[in-house]
Amino acid sequence: MGSDSLSIVDNRTGQKYEIPIVDGTIRAIDLRAIKKDKEDFGLLTYDPALLNTATAKSAITFLDGEKGILRYRGYPIEQLAEHSTFMETAYLLIFGQLPTTPQLEQWEWDISHHSLLHTNMQKLIESFRHSAHPMSVFIGAMSALGSLYPDARDASCVECRLLQAQRIIAKVPTIGAFTYRLNMGWPMNYPDDELGYVGNYLRMMFKMTEHKYVPNPVLERALNVLFILHADHEQNCSTSAMRFIGSSHADPYSSLAGAAAALYGPLHGGANEAVLLMLEQVGSVKNVPAYIDKVKKGEAKLMGFGHRVYRNFDPRGKIIKALAYDVFKEMGANPLLEIALELERIALSDEYFISRKLYPNVDFYSGLIYQAMKLPTNIFTVMFAIPRSVGWIAQWMEMMRDEDLKIVRPRQIYIGEAAREYVPIGSRKA
Repeated sequence: MGSDSLSIVDNRTGQKYEIPIVDGTIRAIDLRAIKKDKEDFGLLTYDPALLNTATAKSAITFLDGEKGILRYRGYPIEQLAEHSTFMETAYLLIFGQLPTTPQLEQWEWDISHHSLLHTNMQKLIESFRHSAHPMSVFIGAMSALGSLYPDARDASCVECRLLQAQRIIAKVPTIGAFTYRLNMGWPMNYPDDELGYVGNYLRMMFKMTEHKYVPNPVLERALNVLFILHADHEQNCSTSAMRFIGSSHADPYSSLAGAAAALYGPLHGGANEAVLLMLEQVGSVKNVPAYIDKVKKGEAKLMGFGHRVYRNFDPRGKIIKALAYDVFKEMGANPLLEIALELERIALSDEYFISRKLYPNVDFYSGLIYQAMKLPTNIFTVMFAIPRSVGWIAQWMEMMRDEDLKIVRPRQIYIGEAAREYVPIGSRKA
């Protein structure tokens, strides 16, 4: 075998094995050949949380955490945030190329004409308590949505898969807006085909009694950028959930409901909500040093700093920080901004945080922007789920084309009791 291989000597047997290296990886199944004897099952890899295991081959998102690089289909996130729109970026993620003008116009038309919800869905959303957490409503509605489209169960149909993608991308902002209106106790606003994707979402959220709602261009641009930044992020927890569920050929609505449930967790999509709660807990700039001391002692957490993947800086965080000032200028400064800036200043200059590579991530400023837009904190994760649905469905479609696709079935290391004999209940000891 050539130099692109790994030589392994099993010291139990003295046997030598050559494992091929492809794209910087070895196939875990190749380790099964390493056995102590014929009765041995073969070696497994033990990797809790899959910290060093590739579960997919993907051409969608490239991420280099050491260098702080994020690209969609090869395009730097900085360029997309500056020049693109969310609809154009969504097309890129789904089809792999930036659209021409006719392609983009057709794509926007296709999406807008799927944005209405069946009245059964509206009734379902309205059946939740007005105080229900928006993500609970979002997950329930997304799961139920699949019942309206039985053709979605045919995962082998290429045309059906694209149709489901269009439906999902079109309907998630409607579900999100209806959920927000339910929480606020306001009547629902229906989509308006004259507006773009983001402008229409703002209208469904915020239109009150005015005859014609005109989206604030600053907020529309800000939300476009935020949606672009949140559209995909490689094989994170929720995306892996989408792929894992989808590997059984479950319909994409059920798979996406599972992905949204993973996103619901405070360690994932709920992180920007946690940042706001932390800033409110700090209370004022003068309390920042004391809070920093608590963090160093392990008595508190610095939310919105650090990332599982990024070991230098989160490129999305830099973009959002600049975007935040545009929103604050339009909507008025967020009173928590001074606290956030002071926390950031100290963290970026304190060796404790520098040595641990704790830099502001995408969640640190996004919550401040949403709060400046007068959104309640419990809707923040839905604001994340709407654009991430594009990434989820793009990953699902890519997985369905993968020749290596099999239903996910991880192994385990059994640490329980050995074989035992059943004891009648009258003979058992406490």
